Amino acid sequence: MARSLKIGIQLPETEYEVRWSELKAMAQLAEQVGFDSLWVGDHLLYRDEEGVRGPWEAWTQLAAFAAVTERMELGPLVAATSFHNPAMIAKKAATLDEISGGRLILGLGAGWNEPEYSAFGFPFDHRVDRFAEAFTIIRTLLREGKVDFDGRYYQARDCELLPRGPRPGGPPLMIGSNGPRMLELTLPFVDAWNAWFAWFGNDPERLRPMLAAVDETCAKVGRNPAEVQRTVAVLVRTSLAEKQTDETDRRGRKSTALMGSPQQIADGLSAFAEIGVDHLQLVVDPITAGSIEELAPALALVS
Repeated sequence: MARSLKIGIQLPETEYEVRWSELKAMAQLAEQVGFDSLWVGDHLLYRDEEGVRGPWEAWTQLAAFAAVTERMELGPLVAATSFHNPAMIAKKAATLDEISGGRLILGLGAGWNEPEYSAFGFPFDHRVDRFAEAFTIIRTLLREGKVDFDGRYYQARDCELLPRGPRPGGPPLMIGSNGPRMLELTLPFVDAWNAWFAWFGNDPERLRPMLAAVDETCAKVGRNPAEVQRTVAVLVRTSLAEKQTDETDRRGRKSTALMGSPQQIADGLSAFAEIGVDHLQLVVDPITAGSIEELAPALALVS
């Protein structure tokens, strides 16, 4: 695809129970119709007013997707650093980058869904402090191959990452957060920043202040803003959706899905490129093979 705006797709998480054979077919179809990247959420369990739901484990899925695709980039959207020992995350990332032939984008975040922490026995306190230590270990191992770290929450004493992945500096790092402290911790080091559609109501105009905040934080920490790619998850609804209403998240934030003709969808996606976004991850309603096929003409219209 000769377009400047990269467009990826997030595969099903808990929208419905989907087996590996269907996931594999959807991944390969997404690559066939022209998507640039493939993403999975990193969660373990949801408990809310909709009931109890659980997705498949993210890292295992990504390794399998890496083995059955050839061109698309892929990554977690985003990996919760507190679900694994950080040195082990670096090991997983290097291995996944090897399996994929250097196609991993390592999205990282501090996590937010407390019920899954309680259910699986992970601490939920001091999440940003824990993330800061984990991020130091992960990025240092991936970029330098070794680290000697003794923190309050994590230790990696005389740790080396061997063998190294296919890229000398490791996979690109992406931060999924708009918190001021998280931005200051990560923007000196990451290659990309990501925003979830609910943060800005799926409206590119409401995204502008967040992009400006990234620029301002880059200036504050001595980073050239042009060195940090802007990536955004966008809610897209196809004609196969059962409902055509606004999406409301757990905090009551409403998002109006992008929908319509292929040209209308293409124009809506291009609006993000016009304000400086480099890469989109489509969150599709419904996320099915039929929706992937329906979006193919819109992809072809995005320049």
